Amino acid sequence: MAVYTKINKKDISYINRKFEIEKIISFKGIKQGIENTNYLLRSKNKKFILTIFEKRVSQKEVPFFMKLMDQLSNSKINCPKPQKNKNGSYLIKIKNKTACIVSFLAGKDKISLNLKNCYDIGKMVAEMHLSTKKINLSRKNSMGVRYLNPLLKSIKFKSKKFPNVEKFLKTNFRYIKIKWPKNLPNGIIHGDLFIDNIFFRNNRLSGVIDFYFAANDYFMYEIAICINALCFDKKRSKFVMNKKKVKNLIKGYEKIRKFSIKEKKSLNILCRGAAIRYFMTRLYDYSNTPKTALIKIKDPREYYQKLVIHNNLRTYKDYLN
Repeated sequence: MAVYTKINKKDISYINRKFEIEKIISFKGIKQGIENTNYLLRSKNKKFILTIFEKRVSQKEVPFFMKLMDQLSNSKINCPKPQKNKNGSYLIKIKNKTACIVSFLAGKDKISLNLKNCYDIGKMVAEMHLSTKKINLSRKNSMGVRYLNPLLKSIKFKSKKFPNVEKFLKTNFRYIKIKWPKNLPNGIIHGDLFIDNIFFRNNRLSGVIDFYFAANDYFMYEIAICINALCFDKKRSKFVMNKKKVKNLIKGYEKIRKFSIKEKKSLNILCRGAAIRYFMTRLYDYSNTPKTALIKIKDPREYYQKLVIHNNLRTYKDYLN
């Protein structure tokens, strides 16, 4: 979440005319995140989230995200539910950009996760995967490893903070593409399960937000993203893998759905692929985000460190012991 597009009271009046929801009386920009513009909207008794879609989300794919969240919500997966306007559509135009309003999910993200949290997240991810297998929707993962060449070409390798990064990135990317697995169990994945997209209430998992990278991909790739995003601890300026967190994440998942042997053998390369995907997007954002955006840029060096760690591991057991 972030704020690129500024709105005003006139836009709120437009929303109130378009939607049959309780009248919105206040709004506030949400700074966290890096992809779309988001505002917290308040009525007298309720809260909603307004999302204005920015450059990295293809306009023609937005209906997929709306339908997915609606159907997941109907399947008892706790996630924001898109609101339909008076015309029966999920979408409106704000400042000539596509936008939507979704229900507010109670709870908030945590600064750090404990082992029980990791177990519960693993369980929830498996439940979500099984639910998506029943949903007749599909979307190519535009941020999947096979489709990252344009992103790589758009990164400006000029920063003195990251010397020799271009060679490191290209060498690793070439290896990952060659070794990428084929024909693993797949379906729709969330694709961006970071700690700020997972909400807790009274230390209990309350739901998941931000489905705007959801796509068809390997289920184990989702676990690789989660390992990178949720199972590392920062000690001073270094990131260290917490294998107890990895173990609990996987244990929770396998309570609902068991991994195949082929999936387990692919974990290392999938973790490398997930690490390089976020390393690239952070390098891109570091060098291309406009200075006027109300946004917190995430440090690319985090994913450089994580990729180096994965490069020194090999087997599934290496992640558990």
